[in-house]
Amino acid sequence: MSGSRTGLPASGLLPLDTTEDVGNRGAAVAVLPVGSFEQHGRFLPLVTDTVVACAVAQEIAAAHPVRLLPPVTVSCSHEHADWPGTVSISAATLYAVVKDIAESLRRSGVTRLVLVNGHGGNYVLRNVVQESAGSGTRMALFPGPGDWDAARERAGMETSSRSDMHAGELETSILLHAHPELVRPGYESSDWLSDDRQHLLTLGMRPYTGSGVIGRPSRASAEKGKKLLAGLVDSFGEYLSVLASGEWAAEPPSPAQPRPGSGERSGDGAGAGRGAL
Repeated sequence: MSGSRTGLPASGLLPLDTTEDVGNRGAAVAVLPVGSFEQHGRFLPLVTDTVVACAVAQEIAAAHPVRLLPPVTVSCSHEHADWPGTVSISAATLYAVVKDIAESLRRSGVTRLVLVNGHGGNYVLRNVVQESAGSGTRMALFPGPGDWDAARERAGMETSSRSDMHAGELETSILLHAHPELVRPGYESSDWLSDDRQHLLTLGMRPYTGSGVIGRPSRASAEKGKKLLAGLVDSFGEYLSVLASGEWAAEPPSPAQPRPGSGERSGDGAGAGRGAL
């Protein structure tokens, strides 16, 4: 792995379908990756969250009949503003962009949309999905906390979701698997834990990390990244079933099996299950 080419865009991040391809496929559910453009320490690129969201979305599209959209790359990264390169838009702007995309899809006959969120700071996406009820478009936010937890367990992650907040074991593992050319040397010696982050939204990241890293990237591996993505693909099947049917369970689920769409499974947190920002 070398840093010599990290200024170039990663190949394979954008869907290359023609209009004929999309028309022939006729997928009823669209998938929109939402990332960010923010610091990820000295060894991962600013576009890391977008790469993660795209990797998840592409694996989903390879396994399920969905329409893959290009990513939203700049989002709500205000807590990272102390580091060079970070660019943000307001929550109101991100809200408007996603709503406009959903409306454009609806006009073309696609009334099911999944937001694949790669940045924990995009809290407003929960509101977009929440407000979609009765709008003519059924939406979901993926992965939910339960999906990340199951994927982390499957991958044998060594760092807790609380500790693995930013540029840690999970994100580094996914990039090592999906785009190893983007990972620069240095992740092996960049571990930093800061579990007490009570005032992060007020103060930003800087008081809690000098490097921008909170987690243990030294524990990352390509094999863990592969298993993480495989776990998320399996979890997505439940969301696809709910969106495709447009129906909820007729009877309340048992406490051991929360209904799809509840906070435990489908998007009560915008990336909160992996703790990343």
